Amino acid sequence: MSRRVVITGLGLITPLGVGVKTTWERLVQGQSGIVSTLTRDDENYKTIPSRVAGFVPAGPDGVGDGKWLASEWLAPGDGRQMGVYSQYALSVAEQALKDANYTADTEHAKERTGVCFGTGIGNVDGTYDSVVTFENQGYRKTSPLMVPRMLLNMAVGFISMKYGFKGPNHSVTTACTTGLHSIGDAMRFIKFGDADVMVAGGAESCISPFSLAGFARAKSLSTAFNNSPAEASRPFDKDRNGFVMGEGAGAVVLEELQHAVNRGAPIYGEVVGYGLSGDAHHITAPPVSGDGILLSMKSAVRQAGITPKDIGYINAHATSTMLGDAAENRAIKRLMLEGVDNDTAPEWNFSKVQDARAINISSTKGATGHLLGAAGAIETIFAVLALKSGVLPPTINLKSAGDAADEFTCNYVPNVSQTHNIKYALSNSSGFGGTNATLCLAKEPY
Repeated sequence: MSRRVVITGLGLITPLGVGVKTTWERLVQGQSGIVSTLTRDDENYKTIPSRVAGFVPAGPDGVGDGKWLASEWLAPGDGRQMGVYSQYALSVAEQALKDANYTADTEHAKERTGVCFGTGIGNVDGTYDSVVTFENQGYRKTSPLMVPRMLLNMAVGFISMKYGFKGPNHSVTTACTTGLHSIGDAMRFIKFGDADVMVAGGAESCISPFSLAGFARAKSLSTAFNNSPAEASRPFDKDRNGFVMGEGAGAVVLEELQHAVNRGAPIYGEVVGYGLSGDAHHITAPPVSGDGILLSMKSAVRQAGITPKDIGYINAHATSTMLGDAAENRAIKRLMLEGVDNDTAPEWNFSKVQDARAINISSTKGATGHLLGAAGAIETIFAVLALKSGVLPPTINLKSAGDAADEFTCNYVPNVSQTHNIKYALSNSSGFGGTNATLCLAKEPY
């Protein structure tokens, strides 16, 4: 049995703000959510060579002003049980369910509704604090809530308990591919009949001196723009020198097509392809050729039953690292040049600038930074909104693309959003350990 799966609800928390409307408007306007870590009340940030990050804006104004206020989303006392990433997950799940106008109001509906949600690192700051407390004060000061706050599947648990969802209860942890894998896996649960509705996505809240120190020691983070934070995340730009860590969450409501139609649900688009692959190369670096992400893109396009020329937009994983951006760019151009199978290769000539410029790519990490386990979920939502609105979000801070004029020749939607009528889009994610995934999305299922 194979069924069609559509997206009927969206929820977002990003460094650009709380809520889909706020985030999308600021994104297409070319705004940045990256700020200096030195604005935080922690002297340890001064010891880290990278001093920029994408914090979720928080304040007493609450969600109506695009700011995070936990009391807007949590019942009294709930926050004690949850890591912040779980709090974000509950918020975006609520947003998405309200957007979809979906309530599982019968026992059957509860049994046919599931949750597939993940995080890359989870409550790392809380875990660190618990270790310090134990070392300094011993067993009796160790919190009985330490373990549930630490477990990476608890966001799924909290969402399912709040709404009574008894369908598939699944948590994904695949580094920076987590959010996209969550949506792809949830799509398959519906496609093969395990559920009719799934809440899927990813959440991350791991910005701290401790986590930044680890990535900085691995030489992964941007250090060249500490004095101009909004310019630090610059995918595809020749001056990029590392990613900027961000936090937040994204959730979608996925639904079997006829189920959505029968209840008159709003439909944003259809998930028509899902590809996965492994680099089998290195713990952190992709192969220079881009072979891994190329395989996942080919698989997604093949599953969708389309050709590369049908793809109107690609939301790239591109994190603003030298190796990663270049490898993904090569993979995308190879997809468009070689096709999915040898006998279906399109006749593109990349020596002709006009051919390459027909490939529309952007990396929204210029505005949000890299949300690690949440990245694939929020970027899938950006791709869906691009399909629905015909507006391609820009790659901000792109002043001079790439390292070689003959390689970075595509349309990266530099700095200013563009209008295009597109029917299909790809969203890419890659993660440490060499994991890759691609979703292929279609504008309308009719």
